[in-house]
Amino acid sequence: MKSKYIDLKNDNDYTKIKPAAESIKQGKLVLFPTETVYGIGANALDEKAVKDIFIAKGRAQDNPLIVHIANIEVLNNLVQNIGDIEERLMKKFWPGPLTIVLDKKPIIPEIITGGLNTVAIRMPSNVVARKLIEYSGCPIAAPSANVSGKPSGTLVEDIIDELDGKVDYIIDSGKVDIGVESTVIRVVDGVVHILRPGKVTPEDIQNLGLEVFIEKQILGEYNKNEKVMSPGIKYKHYAPTTKCILVYSEDEEKMIGEINRNIQGKNAVIICKTSNLEKYNSNYKLDMGQTLEEISNNIFSLLRKADKYNADIIAVEGVTKEGLGLAIMNRLLRACSHNYIEC
Repeated sequence: MKSKYIDLKNDNDYTKIKPAAESIKQGKLVLFPTETVYGIGANALDEKAVKDIFIAKGRAQDNPLIVHIANIEVLNNLVQNIGDIEERLMKKFWPGPLTIVLDKKPIIPEIITGGLNTVAIRMPSNVVARKLIEYSGCPIAAPSANVSGKPSGTLVEDIIDELDGKVDYIIDSGKVDIGVESTVIRVVDGVVHILRPGKVTPEDIQNLGLEVFIEKQILGEYNKNEKVMSPGIKYKHYAPTTKCILVYSEDEEKMIGEINRNIQGKNAVIICKTSNLEKYNSNYKLDMGQTLEEISNNIFSLLRKADKYNADIIAVEGVTKEGLGLAIMNRLLRACSHNYIEC
């Protein structure tokens, strides 16, 4: 059976999503937008409904989910031991693309947390997401909307073929604003540990006068036997089927030369900045934009598009690891299975 479709691309009548909220109440799944990426949502307090998310995505059950809330008042029902630093971060970045890992209360099912005593919570700024949570009257657990391992969905048309019929409703409000998933943090002994980078950067947090520690797995590989506190870390993620290579140098001409050497004699797709499109020896070149914000917004959709060429290889330009670039490089390293050249 096909999913029911709600079109909000050019419509601010949020009452249209009330049937989808009713569906959440009934223990069903809804595909909905956030400001970061699209998500597959279920009532976070309904263990059976949450289990259906893992089935729909083909997701390993030790990979924790994020719980989305619409207002701060419900937080004390879900978590405990909220410290001063967490409160400062909430005041500054909520609603928005920051997820905070906190000690959970027993009301949160273990299936959400991967067996941990912590839960990841965020308050999205996307109006459709907030209204869906409000109308459903419950927190919504939601990972990114995609089959596990594939690039996250930033446009409904990119993901509808793989998810149509696996959810009760699809809410389409067009392309998302940011394009990479939220920043995930955990405060440990007064230090903000970044578990997954996103739009809220280490520099943004340091500007509050807080100490920041970037976890090693963000730009490195994760030991498969380790438990993780954040989604999107342990397993192959964000990846097209075609083999990918990621190349970066502060010297752009050097980077371009390295990519051209690696694609020589191959049917290659290049994903690169606007200014470099004409510098590659390939018939297939995809424009990822020029700024970090543009690249963030485009990269998942372009990885999906590149896969459709059935090429021998996809070569991707890297970016600086500063600011939003840290999140972009984190996603690209995983998309390319750490097949990375820094020159």
